[in-house]
Amino acid sequence: MTVLADVVLPQENVLDSTMAYREAGNSEAPVALFLHGNPTSSYLWRKIIPLVAPTAHCIAPDLIGFGQSGKPEIEYRFADHVRYLDAFLDKLGISSAFVVAHDWGSALAFHLAARKPEFIRGLVFMEFIWPMPTWEDFHADGREIFKKFRTPGVGEKMILEGNVFVEQVLPSGIVRKLTEEEMSVYRAPFPTPESRQPTWRFPNELPIAGEPADVYSTLERAHRALAQSSYAKLLFAGNPGSLVTPTFAEKFVKGLKNCKLVQLGSGIHYLQEDHAEAIGTAVKEWLIGLEVGSR
Repeated sequence: MTVLADVVLPQENVLDSTMAYREAGNSEAPVALFLHGNPTSSYLWRKIIPLVAPTAHCIAPDLIGFGQSGKPEIEYRFADHVRYLDAFLDKLGISSAFVVAHDWGSALAFHLAARKPEFIRGLVFMEFIWPMPTWEDFHADGREIFKKFRTPGVGEKMILEGNVFVEQVLPSGIVRKLTEEEMSVYRAPFPTPESRQPTWRFPNELPIAGEPADVYSTLERAHRALAQSSYAKLLFAGNPGSLVTPTFAEKFVKGLKNCKLVQLGSGIHYLQEDHAEAIGTAVKEWLIGLEVGSR
């Protein structure tokens, strides 16, 4: 069977560039906003969106610099992604949503919820970003390589020249082996060292041991707001996980209101590639439980 690498996504003009997005479901239904992380794209949600679409209006943007979105000449810092995502939501007229988030998408979601609590109708998250007080809090298997990513001259060589985030970090975060077709889609946005700038910046933005100070403080505030919030939440965890272990997930949920935890079993970081059906089905049932499907 011939498998198409990927579909050509619709584009919106956003600020000085363009952002691509996937869309499915009834446009009259409540929005389910899917936010990916590094070095993926909305392609990460390709098997999950069809399961959620009967219940919600699914919108999954490619973050600026990722997937089929444009690559403006910006630093690709967390604050840049906030600006472009805000502008994208304004452009599409999305004023509230159930947000489904992973990796850096979760940081964007937490920050959005802290700034605009009225936007969040509910939150689904997995392998999420949290401010880590020390490097000992970062998962042991990735600690040394991520320290190298943040070492001037070394990280650039590994990620910009060697494309390590796509070629090594991505596959090592998935239990199954991606097909060549799947890898080709993940490679496509990053053919040159210059094009890989967004994948280099994100590991340098991770809030670890107080650095970078602006991102660390921003996400500290966002996590305080998350703990105080009462909207419905759904957390997925894999075993052993990466940023979020099963034990950490259980402890984290106890500090939240109105949060359900789903332990998926064998999974590392990119849980959508190993558990698409379980995640999609659970999100759909969660939404129905919140009476979204009956609206």
